[in-house]
Amino acid sequence: MSRPGQSVSLQTTDSRPNVRGMRFKLAAVLLATLAFTGCKKKKEPQMREPVGSGSAAAAAPKKHDAIARADFNRVAVYQNIPVYWIADANNNNTLDPDEVATLRFYDTSPKWVEGGAFTPDFETAYDKIVGESKAKLDESSEDGKRRALVRKDLDAGRPSLVRTDFTNLSADEKKFAEIMLAVGDQIDDLYEQANGATALAAKLPADPESRSLFTRNRGPKCVGPATEKDPACSAIPGSPKVIFDIYPADIQAKEGFCKTLEDRKDADKLMDHFNVVKGEGDKLEAVAYHDAYKDHVTKIAQSLNDAAKAMKDPNEKPLVAYLEAAATAFLTDNWVPADEAWAKMNVDNSKWYVRVAPDETYWEPCAHKAGYHLTFARINQGSKAWQDKLVPVQQEMEDLIAKQAGAPYKARKVTFHLPDFIDIVINAGDDRDPLGATIGQSLPNWGPVANEGRGRTVAMVNINTDPDSRAARKQQMESVFDAASAKLYPESTEPGLLSTILHEATHNLGPAHEYQVKGKKADAAFGGPIASMMEELKAQTGALYLTEFLRSKNIITAEQAQQSFIDSIVWAFGHTSQGMYAGDGSRKAYGNLAAIQLGYLIDNGAITWDANATAANGTDKGAFTIHADKLVPVADKLMKEVAGIKARGDKAAAEKLVARYVDSEQVVPHKLIAERFLRHAKPSFVYSVSM
Repeated sequence: MSRPGQSVSLQTTDSRPNVRGMRFKLAAVLLATLAFTGCKKKKEPQMREPVGSGSAAAAAPKKHDAIARADFNRVAVYQNIPVYWIADANNNNTLDPDEVATLRFYDTSPKWVEGGAFTPDFETAYDKIVGESKAKLDESSEDGKRRALVRKDLDAGRPSLVRTDFTNLSADEKKFAEIMLAVGDQIDDLYEQANGATALAAKLPADPESRSLFTRNRGPKCVGPATEKDPACSAIPGSPKVIFDIYPADIQAKEGFCKTLEDRKDADKLMDHFNVVKGEGDKLEAVAYHDAYKDHVTKIAQSLNDAAKAMKDPNEKPLVAYLEAAATAFLTDNWVPADEAWAKMNVDNSKWYVRVAPDETYWEPCAHKAGYHLTFARINQGSKAWQDKLVPVQQEMEDLIAKQAGAPYKARKVTFHLPDFIDIVINAGDDRDPLGATIGQSLPNWGPVANEGRGRTVAMVNINTDPDSRAARKQQMESVFDAASAKLYPESTEPGLLSTILHEATHNLGPAHEYQVKGKKADAAFGGPIASMMEELKAQTGALYLTEFLRSKNIITAEQAQQSFIDSIVWAFGHTSQGMYAGDGSRKAYGNLAAIQLGYLIDNGAITWDANATAANGTDKGAFTIHADKLVPVADKLMKEVAGIKARGDKAAAEKLVARYVDSEQVVPHKLIAERFLRHAKPSFVYSVSM
């Protein structure tokens, strides 16, 4: 299970769609259709290094100051161009050659810079972006109106760069990394086959914004809070319905088809995490992933074996063992050996973090089928300090949560890893979200490794830490809290990291994963979507509840504890603002849990609303006040209720929480929170890797 952040993969234009990233030949398209134009503002020439082969002629280079950085990156998304202005490092309001990155998940990776100067490809792309920033979209036609909605959906995400420099790796390590990047492409192919995107790719129109949205959103549907419920907002004219490949098309046409499948006598097989459902009408059968997607998984298995062979470092034997075990698992769907090998890796025996498997279930409407994904990252050694603090008390944390849960749950021995910090290189498949990104994860979700508390917990420490993201989040916070409460908000990222660590730790504590009550696992007891939501609610409630435990043990200070509480509350406001249900009516697990937590804090006086107060930004009328002295007792009370619901398999109590806080404005002002937080786009992550 994972904890998402408060949070683009782009593509270029071509008439022949390729669903994996829509990677089309940018240079050929742009150079064939656009005439090179000179600079509109002439500046004093600057000395440059000699241009290399294929670069612009040795004329005085123009300054690239015709468009602001934020607008450049936004319009590049509209135009489906794999370029990103990293930062205005020298504050000269000009895009310089050392400030540009080529983005992944496109058909090509154009060279924007050679010999310290911009290439002709870049000049063409730059002129295109500047020109389009000044042009007005014609909305007089139905398709023009649709494209305007598509742009609105794209604007719900602010491109935010995840950048990795591999130029100093050894030749063997570079080969390994290149293979893993290729595995990411293969995982994308498989994931988009399963989620129905591949089947619709041929219907994409030629306009760049539609193709950009299709790749970012992993299909044609809009996902922004302001557009996801608008039936006209689609990358494809006519807004065709997405048909998931994992279930028969005729079944998906029926209202409540998930429950129909869950109620069948053969539901255990049909809804197994690693099976697809085939057949028509009532004549259905379960087909294993490795049979349904044989061609895809065979390629992935071969690539993983190639990556294992490429890794020559004798200190990376655990990584090699995992890659080989994962390769076999793709061909058999027996993931237990791969999970065992993966669980043996940690910060002390590998420089790399790789998780490639079908894991989380949030991606599909029934929340049963595991989604294929790849997390490819470097281990960050900063986790050792937290491991030294938390590993000695993990059994005490289990005992505390078991006591809160009550009968019939009984505390068990837990030995999970706490936690590894990782720096993301790329996310692929189910990992690469249109908006936001996973900032923490505990896996596996099933099997003996999970059930025996031997899973692996990680926190993604290079996500949401950029200045743009931090500034936006602070402004969001200041729009809903009064001045006194806003002063409690932490400026550093450490309190949020602590919350993520405790969230992921709690996935391994209490009634989780394989826990059964009255012979039923959570999916059967609650139904897939509510089961997923309740597990995430338990985990995030643990992030609140265990904070005081760590303070009482002098593992963290009182100031750190309070800052972590405040950061978690702002996190909850952010996810509440994104809405409770997706455009297709499926439940948003994190939005639901966030609203429940906020509602519970409000109902119990830890947060109060004053319609006459002025928000900390000095502009908005009406603000919330945080009563810090009440946070600990309310967190204790909420932990007891949530853990107890999971321990008893109490579906009625779970639905009561949903009815009061998720499906009603009686306690939580959903619309107000959304209006204020959605003034700022959510980060939408793009990726660049230098080799």
